[in-house]
Amino acid sequence: MSPSLDLTVSPERLDEGTPEERAAFGLFVVRTPAQSLTEGFDHYINSCRSGPLVSGYHVAEWLAWNWWRLRHEPRSNAEGWSFAHGMTSIGEGYVWPNLTIYSDGVRTVLLSRPSSDPKAKPYRYFGAPPTVVSSTLFESAVDTFLSRIIGRLREQGVGETNLDRLWSDLLIERSDPHLAIRRKLEALLGLDPGEAEEGALAGVLADGKDLGQAAMEEMAAESAQANQAVMSGEALADLAKTHGFEASVKDSVRLGASWGRLADAAKPAWRLGAEMAKALRDQEGLGGAPLGTTRLAEMIGTRATHLADTAALSLRFSFCLEAGEGPSQVVLRSRWPANRRFHAARLLADRLFSPGERLHPATEAGTYRQKVQRAFAAEFLAPFEGVEAMMAGDFSPERQEDVAEHFNVSAMTINAILKNNKRLVPDEFEQDF
Repeated sequence: MSPSLDLTVSPERLDEGTPEERAAFGLFVVRTPAQSLTEGFDHYINSCRSGPLVSGYHVAEWLAWNWWRLRHEPRSNAEGWSFAHGMTSIGEGYVWPNLTIYSDGVRTVLLSRPSSDPKAKPYRYFGAPPTVVSSTLFESAVDTFLSRIIGRLREQGVGETNLDRLWSDLLIERSDPHLAIRRKLEALLGLDPGEAEEGALAGVLADGKDLGQAAMEEMAAESAQANQAVMSGEALADLAKTHGFEASVKDSVRLGASWGRLADAAKPAWRLGAEMAKALRDQEGLGGAPLGTTRLAEMIGTRATHLADTAALSLRFSFCLEAGEGPSQVVLRSRWPANRRFHAARLLADRLFSPGERLHPATEAGTYRQKVQRAFAAEFLAPFEGVEAMMAGDFSPERQEDVAEHFNVSAMTINAILKNNKRLVPDEFEQDF
């Protein structure tokens, strides 16, 4: 992970355009100590540059307007996601970097890709390896850049602009705890500031008071991924009654208190999840052997028959709904035993990682919390050392199927474990940066 990130505009002369465009024109560079994410070939000078000549004003406007989504929204299927996260959407006649920015809430990736046309003119981007920074560092870098651009406008005698208004509104939103929660929820829902329907947002906030605000934020991210409305607390309770099974929280396995709330920007979510799983395996004396369904069920405080149930259920996610002193209700989305085991392990991970909440959702969203769950479940059910030993250097799909059957997990789980541990190369957006 990069220790620093800088966005700069070195002044150059522009003889046309609006006053703000001319005032902030220059060499735009996004850089870490290791590389420039904007480097390319400039055909005007027939040489390489560390960045293009553009107006930093337009960059600043785009960053200020999309700040909440860039800071909090993971990759999703939400409509318009690429416009809020891809710098090529800025427009205004410039050739912008093919740079995509998104966050899992803890870590932010800046994905710089080469120009789609290898003969692109007047500027052809080279692309760069993915850059990862803490989301707080990204926030600081953007704040610094916006302040510099506004300072440049004042130095050049340009009065108040749309950027000034966007920046002022953003500072107010971030300083108001209640408004900040709303803006964060909108971002997780895949919406721009102020775009959420008031009644729907009020419902999510109300459910957050009962079920846990962080849990409902996970539900918001899930709804954006699924392009459907957030499921209410009442609907979850009804679903738990009709399709859930009981699990005793007091009988479920626990780790030491230090394992709660360990989100760490310096550590990828998959690594934290794997470390939690290894710690629990060591604590329970499981070694590297496959984990039986009966033992897994005992660890979450229920019976093995619940994990083997093959009743069909059409649901986007699994969840556990805790009920104070009484038994919890668990709903598993899949009818396939191996997948039910995996989702049960994910819910166990969420109890360990996010204690104190009534709702524990296991969704397809790309948040840090969901990535921790998935990595925990994979390592807990199929420890990497055992997987690698069985594969003996043969990482073929056929061998992955054999190993998956041995550990009673899906072949997809084995594939993910191999990619996390760099035995296979992940696809671009599969990487848990």
